Amino acid sequence: MERRMIETTFTEEDKGIEGSLRPQKLDDYIGQKKIRDSIAISIEAAKQRGEPLDHVLLYGPPGLGKTTLSGIIANEMGVNIRVTSGPAIEKPGEMAAILNGLKEGDVLFIDEIHRLNKQVEEVLYPAMEDFAIDILIGKGAAAKSIRLELPKFTLIGATTRAGLLSAPLRDRFGLIHRLEYYTNEELETILLHSAKVLEVELEKKGAAEMAKRSRGTPRLANRMLRRVRDYAQVCYDGVITEQVAKTALDIMDVDKMGLDRSDRNFLLALIEKFGGGPAGLDTLAASIGEDAGTIEDVLEPYLLQHGLINRTPRGRVATPAAYRHLGLDVPEGAGA
Repeated sequence: MERRMIETTFTEEDKGIEGSLRPQKLDDYIGQKKIRDSIAISIEAAKQRGEPLDHVLLYGPPGLGKTTLSGIIANEMGVNIRVTSGPAIEKPGEMAAILNGLKEGDVLFIDEIHRLNKQVEEVLYPAMEDFAIDILIGKGAAAKSIRLELPKFTLIGATTRAGLLSAPLRDRFGLIHRLEYYTNEELETILLHSAKVLEVELEKKGAAEMAKRSRGTPRLANRMLRRVRDYAQVCYDGVITEQVAKTALDIMDVDKMGLDRSDRNFLLALIEKFGGGPAGLDTLAASIGEDAGTIEDVLEPYLLQHGLINRTPRGRVATPAAYRHLGLDVPEGAGA
């Protein structure tokens, strides 16, 4: 699949700048109010007891701030954070080494925790419950297991696919929070703050225009800000007004709902080639030359969330909202 400007997964482009835009304290964290308030109470209670925070599971779509929130938790607790990811830990011994290297109260953040293999995951069970790991020494009949005590720590797991977590692992988390998509108002606030950090002159209406097209995702909003900043610098006087934002994002092929060419091609194929549906996933994928898995994981979630398509037992169906967004007449019975 071609590289999309509106993809919400972390990219090399984000690496250089995202860290400087991340808030360091809960008071500076914008959005996710219920989660923020709940975590603030849990942190204060843990600090009063002189204990580590309970293990935390953060789940939700990419780009909503799971990594940022984990860093804030460590800062608020006044401890160090060790960052790794599920795919990076291939052997139980590697997980044991990471756990043994932690200090009292430290935070261990595991991104994409649903991708831990079963053997590695099993090392976590006693570590999370009893702050200990069992190590097998020797081989065959002479092998024996010894228990190694660990410092008390907090595990923060992040995942976009909470349903893929095994029940034994999920049940060992004391705090489980789902991050929701951000409102346009919250994204506007984030953009205005990021503009100050990046020393970009951004008008409020320009921020509002970018927020509308950011698909409810701060990572995408900040990426748009950098792209629009370049356009404003080269083609205008560097100030991002509403018109500058509109023109720049139109050139980037991101429409007023945050859909790009791939999204629109999918909807047009469903409407023009299959009469609005129902159409099977594999058939649709073949018609636009795309992988079925990519459609299901990348294109469809946002279209479903905004009511542009429906999934039915017989296949995908375009809704009246899809016709209207593309400027097409809505046929009778559309979306049924």
